[in-house]
Amino acid sequence: MTANPLLGVVFHWLGGLASASFYVPYRGVKRWSWEIYWLTGGIFSWLLAPWFFASIQTNDLLGVLSRAPTPALVWPVIFGMLWGFGGLTYGLTMRYLGLSLGMAVVLGLCTVFGTLIPPIFQGDFAAKLLDNPSGNIVLLGLAITLLGIIVVALAGARKDAALSPEQKAAAVAEFNFRKGVAVAVFSGIMSSCFAFGLAAGEPIKAISAAAGTGPLWTGLPILCLVMFGGLVTNALWCTWLILKNRSAGQWLGRSAPSVDLPAGRPPMLVNYLLCAVAGTAWYFQFFFYTMGESQMGKFGFSSWTLHMASIIIFGTLWGFAFREWKDAATRVRAMVWAGVGLLVVATVVIGYGNMLAA
Repeated sequence: MTANPLLGVVFHWLGGLASASFYVPYRGVKRWSWEIYWLTGGIFSWLLAPWFFASIQTNDLLGVLSRAPTPALVWPVIFGMLWGFGGLTYGLTMRYLGLSLGMAVVLGLCTVFGTLIPPIFQGDFAAKLLDNPSGNIVLLGLAITLLGIIVVALAGARKDAALSPEQKAAAVAEFNFRKGVAVAVFSGIMSSCFAFGLAAGEPIKAISAAAGTGPLWTGLPILCLVMFGGLVTNALWCTWLILKNRSAGQWLGRSAPSVDLPAGRPPMLVNYLLCAVAGTAWYFQFFFYTMGESQMGKFGFSSWTLHMASIIIFGTLWGFAFREWKDAATRVRAMVWAGVGLLVVATVVIGYGNMLAA
């Protein structure tokens, strides 16, 4: 199948929408500690959804993985574990900074590392990005993306600087700018390891294609490995918190011992359904990512930039929907919309650069 970069951009937008939306259902979870709902949703994100969709959309999943070279099996899991630290602290970033500012800081760093390091590591950075016009256009798109991220982040910082502590707490209940930025920086760097995991599992795509899997789906077996690594990291951390906070009983409907949660029995069915929706949405960002990457041609690594830009676009929209910007000055709101506009332009520019190279 011939690559179609513009279709790839659409897939990346769908992935960005899924990623920006995944945390929304968690806001409806009641009387569960963070570690309980995060791990519950994570079972769907990192285990059930990857294997379910890979098993129905690819041919001979277990056979493909059994024929893969050992490095293509091990490194995606290792990078997935490192990415797990980013995903783990990503949720904390949303708690401390809110959807808009949190995503801008995390994904800005993630964009740079996740996009540029793979071609640098593979030794073809100059050949792909510097020595041909289509590569120059993709690089321009990356620069516009970073500019848009900076504008959104500056708008968020100005908004927060102008708010009183009471207003910050009303918009984001656990707002803590200093702690949030520190967590976001760590999360952004570690989250970029997901791109490294996909690159490390690249040989599996050829094996899956040889088994008869269509080009849109050959990346799904790699997701099983990378996301399993993420499960290991998150499960270990959540287990430690569950033991520390004695919160395991919440899964069975017991009241939380934590003073931070309201008294009463958790709404069990609603909580489980919300976590299932949140976890599946988290997975779908990468489901659509692999589809988008399959359409980007020789500049597949630029998919990471498109993915990050799309997440920030939709994350900012959710931030407005949840009235995180309602107390911001008019010029600050105009500034954040300008940043979103730059990100939209960046996705078009990158898609165009890939189309020229196709």
